[in-house]
Amino acid sequence: MTHTQKNIEDRAKIFKALGHPTRLRFVDALSEGELCVCELQPLVGSDMSTVSKHLSVLKEAGIVADEKRGNCVYYSLRISCLTDFMECLNATVLNSPAVACTLSSGECAR
Repeated sequence: MTHTQKNIEDRAKIFKALGHPTRLRFVDALSEGELCVCELQPLVGSDMSTVSKHLSVLKEAGIVADEKRGNCVYYSLRISCLTDFMECLNATVLNSPAVACTLSSGECAR
């Protein structure tokens, strides 16, 4: 495997880990600073095992780090530039022409 191929696969792993709304919500929350898993769980309303699975995917991709302190595990972002990247994506989404469809009229507007 070439260096370039490995780099591409590593980047794809990060994008794949970000490919779920729950994990994106966690990244958004962690961009403000580290949080305990007990603070992340209410953000998505899922059970703790589901939250742990999503955090495990982010950790496996190298996006977050964890640190156990007492009875709580704290998570933080490992990729500091990810916050800027997410802001760029948000700006792109907010500034792109949205398609609004109403089922009753059957009309779509851009």
